[in-house]
Amino acid sequence: MPELPEVEITRRGLLPHLQGRKIDGAIARHASLRYPLPRALGRRLAGQTLRDIDRRGKYLLFRFEKGTLILHLGMSGSLRLVPAGEPPEKHEHLDLVFGGQALRLRDPRRFGAALWVGDDASAHPLIAPLGIEPLSDAFTGDWLHAAARGRATAIKLFLMDSHAIVGVGNIYASESLFRAGIDPRTPAGRLSRARCGRIAEAVKATLEAALAAGGSTLRDFIHSDGSSGWFQQQHFVYGREGEPCRICGTRVRSLRLGQRSTFHCPRCQR
Repeated sequence: MPELPEVEITRRGLLPHLQGRKIDGAIARHASLRYPLPRALGRRLAGQTLRDIDRRGKYLLFRFEKGTLILHLGMSGSLRLVPAGEPPEKHEHLDLVFGGQALRLRDPRRFGAALWVGDDASAHPLIAPLGIEPLSDAFTGDWLHAAARGRATAIKLFLMDSHAIVGVGNIYASESLFRAGIDPRTPAGRLSRARCGRIAEAVKATLEAALAAGGSTLRDFIHSDGSSGWFQQQHFVYGREGEPCRICGTRVRSLRLGQRSTFHCPRCQR
């Protein structure tokens, strides 16, 4: 699944090409993705100027003059800029047409979403419950220590809880906890302020490293220009079960937390 770095890279890649441009309309090739597509989306958008593209967690917010289009890439979605007349391939379900260019949504599993909000997008039921942005100045060790108090859930699952912290999915939670030297099974509420500080710093460092590397390309995800990320080549533990730890040489182990594979080094992470 595209996680925060992949979504942010998509946002940054699209913004200089689309900001300030007038949209001609939309072409929907299916009635629904994860949710039904907005009715008459093309008519609602036609003639409006795209003012900005923001990100909230893993959601992209296309802010037009009279509303916001919320896009989520789901499990395997991607957005690409293509010539408007280019014939769509299989799984390419939605075009936003800007003159001679189209922003094309490809979503093989159709778990993505495209939703129209005519007023304040921050109040939408999918956006309002989202937690703190991990790359914001507000996300600190002190915040994490306070937010985790009394929580018995494993720290890895707490980092992946979008109601607490947005955008830190399975890959980056595993990688962040390795950088911090914290066992992913540790109850969040038992972590000291100092260890929370290490985790907060590691989350930021991991996400920034992923952004610099173009994200992790897994399965179907590609960037808006068709290129791939290569952060997966830098993974310390994710997907490396049985391989030697890059730091100490101990074999990386895998376990299940919250029905998800969790990778860690039993020596480096305590």
